[in-house]
Amino acid sequence: MELIQILWADDEIDLLKPQILFLETKGYRVTPLTNGLDAVEKIKEKSFDVVFLDESMPGITGLETLARIKQYNPLIPVVMITKNEEENIMEDAIGSQIADYLIKPVKPNQILLTLKKIIDNKRLIGEKTDQAYQQEFQKLFMTIQSINSVAEWIDVMKKLTYWELELDKSKTNNMREVFDMQKKEANNEFTKFFAKNYIHWMNHDNEDETPIMSHSLFRKKFYQYIKQEKPTVVILIDNLRYDQWKVIQPIINEYFKLKEEDAFFSILPSATQYSRNSIFSGMTPLEISERLPQYWKNDDDEGGKNLFEFELLQHQMKTNFKDEIKVHYSKILHHEQGVELENNIQNLLHNRLIVIVYNFVDMLSHARTEMEVLKELASNEAAFRSIALSWFEHSSLFQILKKLMDKDINLIITTDHGTTRVNTPSKCIGDKATSTNIRYKAGKNLQFVDGDVFAVKKPEDAKLPKVNLSTTYIFAKNDNFLVYQNNYNHFVNYYKNSFQHGGLSLEEIVVPYAIYGKK
Repeated sequence: MELIQILWADDEIDLLKPQILFLETKGYRVTPLTNGLDAVEKIKEKSFDVVFLDESMPGITGLETLARIKQYNPLIPVVMITKNEEENIMEDAIGSQIADYLIKPVKPNQILLTLKKIIDNKRLIGEKTDQAYQQEFQKLFMTIQSINSVAEWIDVMKKLTYWELELDKSKTNNMREVFDMQKKEANNEFTKFFAKNYIHWMNHDNEDETPIMSHSLFRKKFYQYIKQEKPTVVILIDNLRYDQWKVIQPIINEYFKLKEEDAFFSILPSATQYSRNSIFSGMTPLEISERLPQYWKNDDDEGGKNLFEFELLQHQMKTNFKDEIKVHYSKILHHEQGVELENNIQNLLHNRLIVIVYNFVDMLSHARTEMEVLKELASNEAAFRSIALSWFEHSSLFQILKKLMDKDINLIITTDHGTTRVNTPSKCIGDKATSTNIRYKAGKNLQFVDGDVFAVKKPEDAKLPKVNLSTTYIFAKNDNFLVYQNNYNHFVNYYKNSFQHGGLSLEEIVVPYAIYGKK
C-alpha cells in the first residue's frame, strides 16, 4: 500500500520533529516546510493526501495559504493548527472548508486521530460495513429460503435496501458481488411466493390473509386519515422504487413527524395504467372495466390510459363516505405546472383531500431507455437513486412540502409501482394485437418460455379484463424482458440494462407509503 503523503507547514517545524517521527513510525510520509509560500509551491509540484498548516506564519498566514492551496486543489483536506482560540479565526478557517483544526501544543495521538478521521475514515467505515453485512448474510440467506408471509417479504425488502445503501456509502466493492447474488436469489424466491399466492389474494376478502395492494391501499390505510376534519394531502410519485424513497425520506423527516411507514404490493401488471387506476378507484382493473367502462381503456385501445384518475378518485370517495369529501386533484407533468401548484398550494387546504401526482421519476425511467446521455448518468441503481434525490432536492414538490410543514395536515407519500433493471432477454411470440410492454404481454396465442414468466390464462382470476375470449397475460420475472423473434438482436441491445416496469420483481411490486403529521 502506498504511503500517505503529508505536507506540514509551520515556522517552528524543528520543534515538531517528535511528532513527525511518530507519524513516520505509523507509516505516514511527512514533508516539512517553514512557511506558506513554500507550501503553495510544493502543492503545485507534488500530490499530497493531507496538509497541516500553522495559522501564524511569517510571510503569508495560514488562512492566506489555505486560500491559495484551495485554488490549486480544492479537494485536498487541510488541517489548521493554531495557538489562537479566537472565535473569528476559527470561523474563517471553517468557512474556508478546512477538514479539521487543532490547538497548540498538539500531541502525537491528536494528530493521529485527525489523520484517521480524514484519511482512514472511509476505509474504516467500508471495512466495518463489509464485516457487518458478512455477519447478516447468513441470517438473510436462511430467512429468504423459508419465508411464507407477506410481512416477512416486506421485512426482507427493507433489509436488502438498508444493506444496499450502506454498501453504497462504504465506497467499497468487496461485498457488492455477494450482495447482488443475494438480491437475485431473493427475487427468485419472491416471484415463486407471489405467483403461488396472487390469484388467492385477488379473490379473497379476508383482511388478515391478504396484503395491502393497489386497490385496497386507500381503504386499508388512508381512509382513517381522510375521515378526520383536517386536510389530507396525498402525494403519489409515479414509479418510485423503495430504495429511491429511502434516500429521499431523511429530508422529509426533517420537516414532518413520521406517524407510520411501511410497504404495500402493486397489483399486476405493475404498470401505471393498472396500478394507479386501481389505487384511485379502490377497485381492480376488472371491476373498473365492468362498473365504470367509460373510464377504462385496454392496452390495445387508442388514447391515454390514465386520463380519468380524478373521476375514479371522486367515485371512490362518494361510494365509501357518507359525508361529501371535497377533493382536489393535480397531475404534475412539467416544471411550470409544479411552480403553479407551489404558488397555490396553501389556497387548496380548504379541501378535505388533496391528491398530487408527480410524474418525474417515471419520465426519467422512460427517457433513460431512449437517450444515451441518461443511460450514462443513470447507469445503475445507485446512479438512479442519486438522480432521483437530486430531482427531489431541486423540485417544486420539495418547495410545496416546505410550505406545508407548519400546517395541521395529514401528509401521505406513496407511489403506484417500482421499476427494475432488466438484463436477460426472453423470447416470446404474439400477434399484432399483443400489448407492447416488454415486462408483460396481454394477447391471444402467446408463446413464451415457461420459467421466465408468470402466466395467467384466465384473466378474470387475476381481476384483469379480457381483450378477447382467449386473452392470456404473461409477466416477466426477475430481470427478464420479453422480446419478439423479429429483429430480436436490435431490441435486446436497445432494452438491455434499462429500467422497466409491469412485471414481477421485488423492486416493481414492493413499494412504500409513509404517513406524516405536523412536527
